Amino acid sequence: MSKNPNLKTAEELSEMARQIRRDIINMLVIAQTGHSGGPLGMADIFTALYFNKMKLDSSNPEMNDRDYFFLSIGHIAPVWYATLARRGYIPVEELRTLRRINGRLQGHPAPAKTHGVPGVEIASGSLGQGLSIAVGMAIGLRMNGKDNYVFCINGDGELQEGQIWEAIMTAAHHKTDNLTMIVDRNQCQIDNRTELVQELEPLKEKFHAFNWHTYEIDGHNMKEILHAIDEAKAYKGKPTVIIANTLMGKGVSFMEDNYKWHGIPPNIEQASIALKELAVTKYGDFFDLEEYAEL
Repeated sequence: MSKNPNLKTAEELSEMARQIRRDIINMLVIAQTGHSGGPLGMADIFTALYFNKMKLDSSNPEMNDRDYFFLSIGHIAPVWYATLARRGYIPVEELRTLRRINGRLQGHPAPAKTHGVPGVEIASGSLGQGLSIAVGMAIGLRMNGKDNYVFCINGDGELQEGQIWEAIMTAAHHKTDNLTMIVDRNQCQIDNRTELVQELEPLKEKFHAFNWHTYEIDGHNMKEILHAIDEAKAYKGKPTVIIANTLMGKGVSFMEDNYKWHGIPPNIEQASIALKELAVTKYGDFFDLEEYAEL
């Protein structure tokens, strides 16, 4: 299968998530552009999916029986790139090239067929569209008699887009029980707290009203994440949404739960503090703290 085998325990997965957070910090400080808060907040979810729950093969990204993954909030691409690198889809060293002209790791992800990254199914970043694509894929797979599963990650601020709710209605109508939507419920968006921009609550009840099977979890509790995904894949008759309560900037004290870190990178001093707080893992960084002096 892939270069890195599935990780079995919550502890192993949490350490990989911490490494992915370290990768995100290094990528952003090198690029000096990009989003910090959302990628750090979703590292646990990505790790659970790619290192434990999804059927995939990094040596054969388009294998017929793979699970499909769609990232509707394309601006959190750094967490996806770091996850794909650690899972063996791209070289870890390539993480140095985030947002470089003519590089593959652009600010919003694109598939390999359009000079993007293996493992990426679609270009994304224009908010509100990813769930519609995921619903269409889920319906199409079922029509073709295939049992591939579909995951889609959406942001909570993104739920202010009308197209999202059209897709939610469509999925419920077609009973797409081969689809799980994961909402990054960090309560932050680029302008402010989500509830100050446009109220979303009561969010869980809204999904119930739209006839979805609904979970609400701590998006940083690895055991809760793993359990919710298992339950979602086993549930029949309705699509499932997992509302994952997360902290924007998770793991970095001065970024946590602060919407102002939605779309900016750390400077060298801030990155140094962040890496010390995240602590070294057994996996090893692609970029050494001493190299910061050269930036």
